[in-house]
Amino acid sequence: MIASLSQPETIDAAPPRARVVRLAGRYGLAAVGPFAVSGAHFVASFVFLRTLAPADFGLFSFLLVIVPFALSVSGALLGASLGATLHSWTKLDGPELGTHLKANLVYAALAACAVTAALTVSGAGLALAAVLGAYGGLMALRWFARCLAYVLERPLRAALSDLVYAGLLMAGLFALLALHRLSIASGAMVLLAAAAISLSFFGLDYLKRQVRPGNGSLRAYAPIWRDLTRWSLMGVVLTEITVNAHAYLVTFLAGPKAFALLAIGGLLMRPVSLALTALPDRERASMARAIAAGNGAHAFQTVKEFRTAIGAIWLATVLLAGAVLMWFPELLLKKGYGLHDVLIVAAISAAIVAVRAFRTPESVMLQAAGAFKPLADAGVAASILSVVSTLALLAVAGPVASLGGILMGDALMAARTQGLARAWRAAHG
Repeated sequence: MIASLSQPETIDAAPPRARVVRLAGRYGLAAVGPFAVSGAHFVASFVFLRTLAPADFGLFSFLLVIVPFALSVSGALLGASLGATLHSWTKLDGPELGTHLKANLVYAALAACAVTAALTVSGAGLALAAVLGAYGGLMALRWFARCLAYVLERPLRAALSDLVYAGLLMAGLFALLALHRLSIASGAMVLLAAAAISLSFFGLDYLKRQVRPGNGSLRAYAPIWRDLTRWSLMGVVLTEITVNAHAYLVTFLAGPKAFALLAIGGLLMRPVSLALTALPDRERASMARAIAAGNGAHAFQTVKEFRTAIGAIWLATVLLAGAVLMWFPELLLKKGYGLHDVLIVAAISAAIVAVRAFRTPESVMLQAAGAFKPLADAGVAASILSVVSTLALLAVAGPVASLGGILMGDALMAARTQGLARAWRAAHG
C-alpha cells in the first residue's frame, strides 16, 4: 500500500472534456463529505438562529470558529507530517504511524481542554463547556483519521464518516425540534453523539490502534516538531489570528450576543469556508507525492485545478446567499437582526472568503513542499495588521466594522503567499 502511494504522478494529457469529467469526479468525492458536514452545520446554525436567543446562537457560532481552528492545528501538527514523512514509512504498523497516533491522543485531550476553557471564558456554563469540549476532542480524533485516510488513498472512508456525522446531527436536531426539547444544552449532546459515532466508521481495527498505538513514541515526534510541524503550527496560529481575530475579540470583549450578527455572515459563507478547511488535506497529499517525485509540473497543475474548484464553490455560495437575502430574508432572519446590517456583513464576508480562496491553493502547495517557516514568517505581519486594525475598528465603529480589519489582514497574507509561490516556482519550475 505505501509503496503504491509514492509512484510518480504525471501531467494529465487527456482530452479537455475527459479532464473536466475527471476533475468533477475527483473533487466530487473529496467534497461530498465536507459539503454534507457544511450542510448539517448550516442547518444547525439556521435552526439555532431561528429558535435560540442571540447570545446562545452567538455561543454556538463561536464553537464553529474554535473547533475548526482545533482541526487546523491537528492538520498542522499531524496531518501535514503524515504526507511529508510518507516516503520514509516502511509499513503501516511501523513506528512512524504509532508515533503519530500517540501524538494524536495527546493533542485531542489538549483540544478538549482548550475548547472547554474558551467557551467558559465566553460565558458558557461549566457543564455546557465541558460537553462541547469533549465534542472538540472527538472531532480532533476524527480529523486525524480523515487525514490518514486521504494519505492512504482511502477517501471513501473519510466521506462515509462525514456523511454519518452530518446525518446524525440533522436527525438529532429535527428530533429535538419535534419534541420541543431543543436548547443549546440538548444541541450540544447531539453534536457530541454525532462526533463519537462518526469516528467509529473508520473501523474497529483503526479505533483499537488509535487507543492503543503500540510501537512508536512521543519522543520520536521531537525531530518532526523541530524540522517541520513547529513552523506549520506557527503558520496555522498566525492564519487564525489573521482571519478570525474579530470572533475572539468581539466574543471575549462584547459577548456572544454581539458576535451573533457577524456570525450570520459566516453562516452564509459556510460552504466555502468548510471546503477551504477540508479539501487541502487531499490536495496536500497529492502535491507532496508529486514534489517528492520531482514532478513540480503536476503540483502546479493541481494548484490550478484546486483554484477552479474553490472558485466555483465560492460563486455558487454567493449566488445562493444573495438569492436568500434578497427574496426570502424571512427564512433566515427573525426579530432582532436588521436586513441592512446583515447585507453589509454578508458582502464583507464574501470578500474575505474570496481572498482566502485565492491564496489557499498556493499555500497548500508550499506546505506540501515543506515551506512552513516561510509561510509562518509571511503570516506575522498579516496577523499583526489583522489584530490591530480589527481592535481599532471594533473600538471606534463597532462589531460590523471590525470585519474590515480581517479583510485587510487576509489581503496582506494573500500578497505574501503569492510572492512565496512565485519564488518557489522559479526555483523548482
